[in-house]
Amino acid sequence: MATTPSPAAPPVRSVVLDADGIPLSGLLALPADPVPRAVVVALHGAGMSAGYFDSRVRPGFSLLELGASLGFAVLALDRPGYGASAAALPRGLDLAGQTAALLAALDGYADGHGLGAGVFLVAHSNGGRLALSAAAGARGRLAPLGVDLCGVGRHFAVEPGQLPGADFPGQWRRHWGALRFYPPEAFRACTGLVRPVPAEEARETPAWPVAYPDVAAGVRAPVRFTFAEQELWWRRDRAAVEELLTPLSGASTEVVIQPHAGHNVSLGWASRSYHLRVMAFLEECLLAREPEVERVPATTDREMKKVDRDLT
Repeated sequence: MATTPSPAAPPVRSVVLDADGIPLSGLLALPADPVPRAVVVALHGAGMSAGYFDSRVRPGFSLLELGASLGFAVLALDRPGYGASAAALPRGLDLAGQTAALLAALDGYADGHGLGAGVFLVAHSNGGRLALSAAAGARGRLAPLGVDLCGVGRHFAVEPGQLPGADFPGQWRRHWGALRFYPPEAFRACTGLVRPVPAEEARETPAWPVAYPDVAAGVRAPVRFTFAEQELWWRRDRAAVEELLTPLSGASTEVVIQPHAGHNVSLGWASRSYHLRVMAFLEECLLAREPEVERVPATTDREMKKVDRDLT
């Protein structure tokens, strides 16, 4: 019996965007349709790079391939201070500087590419600080449809001297959690993804719990937080979650737990499950923002009674 061949995975290519003279490198996957349904912008965490969202250790792990197969453009960027910008920014940038650079790069991207319904932000760990700051500062065509964050909260579960950028015993376990959550190849592949944490980022990160309320207050897009089953960097007890959500007074919020996962969710066995949930959240954001849904003419009482009879 003849079988239908599986469609080829969408190609992923390297790109460099101009952020007012600062080169931001990254990876881009485009859908088959020349006009994407929306653009997913993915931001990695501390000490990582854009390839975090494009794991190839097993089929189905890549967010870029998944998003493009569903009709979205997916742009994973090396944050300012990483990748192509590292030479120009040897100390990196503070959060305000990262935000300005990101928005400038996305504005330039939008000049040459269709955005579809708009921009949707996905971020991991320290990249979540930038995603929230960008969501608060973006206007017009860059105002995000939604923000999906994984591995970031408000209150740390470690002391300031144990945050990424510092060297202390057992730090690797906080990044990974139980080793059973990852295929063995993930650790070998990770050596090609790891980058030094820029000094400005390391300096500013401990102040996040205090800075968070002002950043969150400016966010208007829906926000979803995902914590891995074994999240060891951030508190997620009831009090911590309440203090995480309360400042987001202008946005709808959701907090979920990703089972069978450690902090680096997108590199583990749970990556496809998590990425599918990301795309489902994007679909919900699109429904909420649809300005004029095609409407069926008003159903008559007689038609409704017939539907009831058919269903019973």
